[in-house]
Amino acid sequence: MSVFASLVERLADLLQPLFGASAAAAAIVLFTALVRLLLHPLSRAAARGQRARAELQPKLAELRKKHARNPEKLQKAVLDLHAEEKVSPLSGCLPSLCQLPAFFLLYHLFSSETIGGRANELLAHELFAAPLGGRWADALAQGGLLGGAGLVYAGVFVLVAAVAAFSYRRTKRMTAANPAVPVGDGEQLPGLGAVNKVVPFMSFFTLVTVAVVPLAAALYVVTSTTWSAVERAVLYR
Repeated sequence: MSVFASLVERLADLLQPLFGASAAAAAIVLFTALVRLLLHPLSRAAARGQRARAELQPKLAELRKKHARNPEKLQKAVLDLHAEEKVSPLSGCLPSLCQLPAFFLLYHLFSSETIGGRANELLAHELFAAPLGGRWADALAQGGLLGGAGLVYAGVFVLVAAVAAFSYRRTKRMTAANPAVPVGDGEQLPGLGAVNKVVPFMSFFTLVTVAVVPLAAALYVVTSTTWSAVERAVLYR
């Protein structure tokens, strides 16, 4: 983790002339953007997979008609079709899964009092009046909702809510345009119905994450979710 801390510190030093005391926060945003840029090929592959799944809809409709009275055969035929066409229903999850290590590194980096046997100097950095190692509860305890740190969090929450609302509307449209394939007498493949109901609300879970993790990790979440919203809008248009 000391190597990762050195990377953040060096990025902060480079950005200090532009961002002053908030250089470390800017370094986290830049680091997040670099991670997402490296993962962009996976995102493009996920978009191609989504288009491929959409193109399978006519074949899936034929399978539904053919195996209308046998849900087990229909389920197996659908899985076989995806394997034959080399289309994975879970390919869209890869970009999110691959960036988890970076998130947890930031979380531990700004939750540790010491790094490599010495004091963690990164904890002294701030975003305006909010310490990067602090949490929303700390901001409320020290200055309340209208305190300096509280206002920083208010701005972060507004941005997260705006991105979440945008993602929610877009996911609802995509789910409506690509409904789950029914089996038997109108029943969906096991579990897919529940998943389709929950997925549109997943974007709002970031509000909870931002509220409980250190501000540095929250900045990673905000930057990454904003990147994802813009990226998906471009790739899935």
